[in-house]
Amino acid sequence: MYLSTEAKQELFAKHGKGPQDTGSAEGQVALFTTRIAHLTGHLKKNKHDFSTQLSLQKMVGKRRALLAYLYKKDIERYRAIIKALQLRDIIK
Repeated sequence: MYLSTEAKQELFAKHGKGPQDTGSAEGQVALFTTRIAHLTGHLKKNKHDFSTQLSLQKMVGKRRALLAYLYKKDIERYRAIIKALQLRDIIK
């Protein structure tokens, strides 16, 4: 797999509450963002990989739903994760 266990723990430690906190919305958004970036690079090389394209679209939808949840629940956490991951503010 392209993302090792240590890399995932580091990602969750940086954006979540700790390396074992894999369920927080911030950690999940960070993991989805990393996976989306990886799949985007793959699709730039393999334009006709439609199953990966579908998976990417589903992942973007899941990330958007988590961001919408954070926006409704705690706008400060939403703004912090948007700024940390350098994402556009998609919730209006």
